[in-house]
Amino acid sequence: MDNAVFKKNLKAIDTSSLVDKVEQNLVELLQQKKLKVGDGIPKELELAETLGVSRTVIREALLRLRMMGLIESKKKRGAVITSPDLFAIMSKSMNPHILDQDTLKEIFEIRLVLEIGMADFLFQRVKKEDISTLKKIVSKEPEITDHHLFNISHEIAFHGKLYEITGNGTLKKFQKMLLPVFDYVHHSGLLGKPIPFRKFVSHKELVSILESGTPDLFRNAMRQHLENHFARLLD
Repeated sequence: MDNAVFKKNLKAIDTSSLVDKVEQNLVELLQQKKLKVGDGIPKELELAETLGVSRTVIREALLRLRMMGLIESKKKRGAVITSPDLFAIMSKSMNPHILDQDTLKEIFEIRLVLEIGMADFLFQRVKKEDISTLKKIVSKEPEITDHHLFNISHEIAFHGKLYEITGNGTLKKFQKMLLPVFDYVHHSGLLGKPIPFRKFVSHKELVSILESGTPDLFRNAMRQHLENHFARLLD
């Protein structure tokens, strides 16, 4: 058999499973070495010898770690440990048009839980100027706001400010990432038709409670504010 025929009959070796294992082993190895953000990682050759695989496999596994934001390349230092931007990674796949219906509904539910659960942080960190800003936001909304759902611009302005008041930057990023999904689910019909003539707490009432009420009152009011959404999910 000549070389041409021999090569033709060779089957390509699937290294994907090997790269998967090496990727996992690399993460475990870096943890064992107790490396911190900014620390350099071993060279490709050293990693290949330690894990008993080729440098090609190591290179592919390291590429995955770079894509995940776990490592980055520095001039004259090579690859170093970095703190990944989790939401930047998640946002690449957080497209409502490519997510299945169950996932969309669950993401919708996550936002409802977050907004009810932020009460204590709001009351601990809210300032007078925050109340003033919220009052300006709600002043631009329709007068009768307890019998209909707000449009997306009102939602972004009001709820976005609440997330900002919590002082939690990660929570704010998460909220910004969820907004397109929330809007898509609300208008897509996935939750069924809106419940008509159901009174719920307005943004203006929430501001009043935040100014002079308690975390428990706010939690209950936010739950009522979101009642229409819960009714579509649970009824």
